[in-house]
Amino acid sequence: MPRWRNAIVAMSLVGVLGLAGCSGGARQVAGCSAVRISSWGEDTATTGEFSRFGDDGARAVGWTGGDGTHSVRLPDGRTLWLADDPFLDRVHPPPNPLGQPYWWRDTSGGRMPAWVHNAVLVMDRTGRLRQTLLGSTFAEPGSYFPDLNADPQIWRWPMQAVVEPRSPGATEQVVRVLLWDRAVAPAPWLYGVPLATEVATLSLPDLRLTGIAKVSDQWSVPAPGQRLLFGTTAVRQGSWTYVFGSDDGPGRGAASSRAYLARIPSGRLADAAAWRYWDGGGWQPLLSHARPVLGNGGRRGVGTGYSVVRLGGTWVLLTMDAGGPAASGLTALTSYWACSPQGPWHGPDPGFDPPLPQDGEAQGNAAIYNPQAHPEFTTGDGLLVGYDVNWLGSPAAPVDTNVNRDVALYRPRFVRLRLAPPSSGPARH
Repeated sequence: MPRWRNAIVAMSLVGVLGLAGCSGGARQVAGCSAVRISSWGEDTATTGEFSRFGDDGARAVGWTGGDGTHSVRLPDGRTLWLADDPFLDRVHPPPNPLGQPYWWRDTSGGRMPAWVHNAVLVMDRTGRLRQTLLGSTFAEPGSYFPDLNADPQIWRWPMQAVVEPRSPGATEQVVRVLLWDRAVAPAPWLYGVPLATEVATLSLPDLRLTGIAKVSDQWSVPAPGQRLLFGTTAVRQGSWTYVFGSDDGPGRGAASSRAYLARIPSGRLADAAAWRYWDGGGWQPLLSHARPVLGNGGRRGVGTGYSVVRLGGTWVLLTMDAGGPAASGLTALTSYWACSPQGPWHGPDPGFDPPLPQDGEAQGNAAIYNPQAHPEFTTGDGLLVGYDVNWLGSPAAPVDTNVNRDVALYRPRFVRLRLAPPSSGPARH
């Protein structure tokens, strides 16, 4: 991760939220019931697979570490993992000296491993990561989803993806990837200002990028903190795709962002005219009419990195717990539930602290963020949930130095959650 993004975890990208409570009882919906995290356990197999892949020095070029880690299952059984700001480097045994990486880029008079703004990882149907898909520049590999206007200061971050028909009723299926456009900006926007939401289309089975369509342009909104980006999570239900988003101004302190919701007919995710936004009582075609489904701009609300899944008739939202009663911030993962995507939402539950890498210096200096559910990997051991890890540290111990020392400080980790009706707090299984 480049130095200018070191403040992401300390600011808005931590994905923290506390949700507005419900007045009265839950709306009666078939199959919907109150749930919370009842137990959890580390998924060492999935965490280990990302470590194996990142450590594989036999590859000519590929992912060494990164964040993002949204996933989508393809019709042929493969899984795509979407990575933001990945390092591309050779990993050496501890203590991981600089050694001889494949290439370097000069930065601030020093040298650091090459990085790009995004990449796509391909996992085969057995669960083994096989390939890093990248784009190219004249001199070196580049982002799979290219920077806007070939300008590295205006970039795309891939968020959630879904598989849908290329057009309504079509037999051909494609992958639609929701993208966030952002641009470099001065403090406090150290991770860039939001610009727009786009949708990329990838053909199947060859995963060729065939087009990128803008579905929501926010350049004209004068206050960056009021701009809305969609795609932190997306859920298919029947003939609709529900896409969640938020405003995400940095440095809100005790205040939080608000969550918004859109729905789009199947086969039309890349068609801006098909998007409808929840206005508090119905669906409207104008984004300016959108009203939050969660949050009031205070301690109750959302950050940019939350995840929503539908389990039977119940919708479950997973997030870092900075707005909940314990306000535990960059340590605890908690959940909320609702009977519809627009709420009302109930929670938070007591939550738990997912583990950090076994690195002595990481304790108190690293953080977890951006929890993402991966329902396609649900087993009898529970729902697979990944989360990103990053170094907070200090100017005397910058992120690139520590990631170079221990690559686990910039790699996703995974747990499995079991959800059940509320009783006691979550236990480790």
